[in-house]
Amino acid sequence: MSAIDPTVAPVPMGSASAARSIGRRILSRAARSPEFRIGLALFLLLALAAAFYPELSGIDPTKMDVRARLLPPLFMGDKWSWAHPLGTDQIGRDMLVRSLVGLRYSFLIGVASVVVTLLIGCALGTIAGYFGGRTDTVIMRLTDAQLSIPMIILAIAVLGVSRPTIPAIILVLGLSNWPVYARVMRSVVMAERKAEYVRAAEVSGATHARIILTLLVPLLVPPVLFTSVLDVARMMIFESTLGFLGLGVQPPTPTFGNIIADGRKYLLNAWWIATMPGVFLGLTLISINLMGAAFERARNSIHGGV
Repeated sequence: MSAIDPTVAPVPMGSASAARSIGRRILSRAARSPEFRIGLALFLLLALAAAFYPELSGIDPTKMDVRARLLPPLFMGDKWSWAHPLGTDQIGRDMLVRSLVGLRYSFLIGVASVVVTLLIGCALGTIAGYFGGRTDTVIMRLTDAQLSIPMIILAIAVLGVSRPTIPAIILVLGLSNWPVYARVMRSVVMAERKAEYVRAAEVSGATHARIILTLLVPLLVPPVLFTSVLDVARMMIFESTLGFLGLGVQPPTPTFGNIIADGRKYLLNAWWIATMPGVFLGLTLISINLMGAAFERARNSIHGGV
């Protein structure tokens, strides 16, 4: 086998195995931090509750019960009920179940939109950085054009002309942030493009596709994935904002945004309607940010030689 075969040549910073090693070191160092453990425990608790409680409770989050309307949370007021620990809304729907179902949709849309962002941004950034020239110019002009369009304007343009659906919301959110990843990937690939292990692969006859998929992508993806954890929280906020403005998933399906929007009319006499989904959203964002910050610190310390 040739000495310059990229699969066996010693390339400490440019091989897929090195990238996997760095990824494991980042994960291992982050997992030892108390912030990560607290965030993970909180996130798992919320995820398990959202996954199982609505079904186990047997409560339909969209079913009305006017006899149980505006019940307060446990131990607040004189009409609270064990059957509805976080109270009910203006038409008797259980707030705990509705908040947990809203968490499901918010997290699903947040994760899926980040996946779309990663796929588009990383692909275009890698292509621009690797090939350069006119290809780079065209892709960078596309990123400039995309960055000039605020997310809310894009959302109104896409979702305002038709009934908002989950795939449409995911697409809008995914398209709102891909230029950031494209620019990062482009700059890193442009630097790695001149590395010795890439030149060795070219001399050995490897195709451009093979070099990109087997050498560059494995090297770049792990750090980007760790950083993208924080973007999940940001996309969940955007999804809730769209729901609050009436551009998100439409009622009667409960989401954080539309529940809070409905509850703002009752802030004086039924504050829990708007507050409970906000509490669940806040706790979820805290858990994700704790884990994401731990990944970021671990990555910086490893790359800084700590």
